[in-house]
Amino acid sequence: MSMLFSPIKLGPLELANRIAIAPMCQYSAEDGFPTDWHMIHLGHLALSGAGLLILEATSVTEEGRITYGDLGLWSDEHAAALEPVINAMRKYAPIKIGVQLAHAGRKASSEKPWSGGANIPPDHANGWQTVAPSPLPHADGETVPLALDAEGLARVKDGFVAAARRADALGLDLIELHGAHGYLLHQFLSPLSNRRTDEYGGSLENRMRFPLEVFQAVRAAVSGEMVVGMRLSASDWVEGGWDIEQSIAFSKELDKLGCQFMHVSSGGLSPLQKIPVGPGYQIEFAARIKQVVQMPVIGVGLITEPKQAETIVQTGQADMVALARAMLYDPRWPWHAAAELGATVSAPPQYWRSQPHEFKQLFGDTRLGQR
Repeated sequence: MSMLFSPIKLGPLELANRIAIAPMCQYSAEDGFPTDWHMIHLGHLALSGAGLLILEATSVTEEGRITYGDLGLWSDEHAAALEPVINAMRKYAPIKIGVQLAHAGRKASSEKPWSGGANIPPDHANGWQTVAPSPLPHADGETVPLALDAEGLARVKDGFVAAARRADALGLDLIELHGAHGYLLHQFLSPLSNRRTDEYGGSLENRMRFPLEVFQAVRAAVSGEMVVGMRLSASDWVEGGWDIEQSIAFSKELDKLGCQFMHVSSGGLSPLQKIPVGPGYQIEFAARIKQVVQMPVIGVGLITEPKQAETIVQTGQADMVALARAMLYDPRWPWHAAAELGATVSAPPQYWRSQPHEFKQLFGDTRLGQR
């Protein structure tokens, strides 16, 4: 029996298998609103057979977008525009659907990656003034962000809460708070980007305070059926920055507050990072955190092979695996993994005839019997 294709629960949410599609920015929204691209892109990923699909980083405020093409959920109009996309996925696929709520902080106001990805100054078209814990730019020569004051902190927190309530009202199954990749919540955590002298800066306890407050506020704002977790960069990969020991301390605090999963990534805070990229290069971070928390842990990072994913969950390094670029390259990765591992997987009846003769149980006995 394949453990990768065994069910798992994140809080009250039961998933058919342990494969998640990680959030992947598409930079194809218009003023935060989804376009036809989202219907096409998310629609075909929903048919993948994965247990969970998490929508791309979705900004909780207008200035929190990474680029002018980012998806947003900062108004009821944005929620209404997203609803048909979610309904289409629900109609044709059993996959569970989540959303990653995010604020880019000092890494906002950027060009789309395929147009260079450079920082766009506030006085240029498609640019705006960024905000952050401290007035420190992400890289030399980029816009100096405004340090968030008490009013600004409250506004950002309220943005997370309001977006979470909209996600709940849309009937989504899960919320992932983006505390990774150098974006705002990560900026509060790291001593490289947080030089505050108030209760939100300095000590580890103080640097963790705002992300923990955001988690608590979101958890309190949504229904008990909504799963709430966190995406974390376990290391800045820069000397003197955020590291695995601090990540363990943060994860323990989230665990106490009822966090229902931790999605463990790394990097993204500083251009000085030196990352030893290789297959599964972040899994050891997930394994370290899994040892000290009760909540399920999702591992991610250059997981491309079915046997690699199976080994990660079989050996207890992580409870689930998440795939991003590998899923873009092969949107039927779960089908192919199930075939290789001798498991069954969900497939829409319109595609049943595609089952290869040598894998007669791939789409399950029930589905085969209904033909």
